[in-house]
Amino acid sequence: MADQAELVARTDAEGGLDVDPNSIERRDRYKLLCGLVVPRPVALVTTIAQDGVVNAAPFSFFNVFSEAPPVAVLGLNAQPDGALKDTTRNIRASGEYVIHLVSDHQAEAMNVCAVNFPPDVSEIEMAGFTTKPSRVVAPPTIVEAPVALETRLMQIIPVSPVRNLVLGEIVRFKARPGIVDPDKLYVDIEKFRPIARLFGNLYARFGEVFEVKRQTYEEWLKTHGERD
Repeated sequence: MADQAELVARTDAEGGLDVDPNSIERRDRYKLLCGLVVPRPVALVTTIAQDGVVNAAPFSFFNVFSEAPPVAVLGLNAQPDGALKDTTRNIRASGEYVIHLVSDHQAEAMNVCAVNFPPDVSEIEMAGFTTKPSRVVAPPTIVEAPVALETRLMQIIPVSPVRNLVLGEIVRFKARPGIVDPDKLYVDIEKFRPIARLFGNLYARFGEVFEVKRQTYEEWLKTHGERD
């Protein structure tokens, strides 16, 4: 627990949080990022080890950052001893992986994939998932996942000894029937039912969905009047 002097250094005049990230421990920075930047999508990533074992692991330091080309970024941390985790090692070796989005129906099985199994044990089997061949990459696709993004490595950026950013180009979009309209490419969020990562052991389902229409400047002027 922080002593009184530390607590004072972390607050502003109104008593709210105001802290330099470099003044707190790494675990506390992680706690704040996971607790404040919410909700985050869950990426369940399949890779293949050099011995042929299929690995699956979930990550919530994940999002998409470009559409031209379509780029997904994973934030992959190291083992406590500094060694690379299976996912990072496999991506570096093969350059291919599949990012799956997770619906609430797969939440428990996804959580099994977070267990630190030995490298020769497939999380796919332990979680009870089934797989099928992917279209253009070697790692398989999880059949039960609502959405799969077949991905090829673009770049690994080491940002610290314990964290790598993995940039990958999405080379195939796949979704189960009913989730995406193949003609208009609209997503049915009720059939998708993705879960989101919060912090600790907490996840969230989609609740109420509301719409806020984006306006052009001309549309805004019609409702707010000309500026002085």
